[in-house]
Amino acid sequence: MSSADNNNENNIENSTEISKVYASNMQNLIDEMDDDSNVIEIHDVMIRFNKNNLKVDNLKEYFVRLVTRQLMFQEFIALQDINLEVKRGESWGFVGTNGAGKSTLLKVISRILKPSRGTVKVGGTVAALIELGAGIDPQLTARENIYLNGTLLGYSKAFIESKFDEIVEFSELQEFLDSPVKNFSSGMKTRLAFSIATAVDPDILIADEILSVGDMKFRKKCSKKMTLMMRNGTTLLYVSHNLGAIRRQCQKAMWLDHGRIIMTGDSDVVCDAFEAEMDSDEPILLAKNPANTAVK
Repeated sequence: MSSADNNNENNIENSTEISKVYASNMQNLIDEMDDDSNVIEIHDVMIRFNKNNLKVDNLKEYFVRLVTRQLMFQEFIALQDINLEVKRGESWGFVGTNGAGKSTLLKVISRILKPSRGTVKVGGTVAALIELGAGIDPQLTARENIYLNGTLLGYSKAFIESKFDEIVEFSELQEFLDSPVKNFSSGMKTRLAFSIATAVDPDILIADEILSVGDMKFRKKCSKKMTLMMRNGTTLLYVSHNLGAIRRQCQKAMWLDHGRIIMTGDSDVVCDAFEAEMDSDEPILLAKNPANTAVK
């Protein structure tokens, strides 16, 4: 067989491997959906944690308390009665005070947390930027982390190599490729993580306040990237305390408070209501809605 034939076969094999990125078990979260237009369906979801108020700092004491039934937990409801349907290509923003349940909800959709009750259906590939530094090893260099983080996201080695230059160019970290990430600032880590996660257009992009640590120029660059991805059909779930960013980036919004939905609807309407509540000395919508029944 000629060298040209060998090259053609190698190119075909590489192309086949690259195309398998969407078939990865790590990244593909494909379920049967009741409605083809819905990429996310959440029904009556509740998340319950056991909160331990006892100070148990060693394994021996833990087992002694467990055997003698002195290990007591307090139940904490992080999310309750959450219902949400997201259509393909929509952009949703999530607002609320710290501890409202925004990040917990995104972790449920990302399959990081399993609901204590209710059902969650997600169709398509998911790229989740939930915690700064997740999937990044500080002891490794930026170059090594591109391969590591890409692998954790389900990308094949051939795919990462084909996108390597694009990832580096977007992150603007050319001069620091062979430097340990432990020496990076928070903003540099964000650049690296965002560039890797958005190397392809996933069906669902989840961003949880990760862009808040970046500089203004890079935030604008990321915003343009997300807008382009949405034009190509990507669904965006975005958590931010920057209401202006929610208004600009998202069509719809959900307001959460103490694990319950307070309001859903147009992003401008929801952000205005939330902002008015935060600016008021006395409760407005929360006072009128003590049962926390969602307002649409």
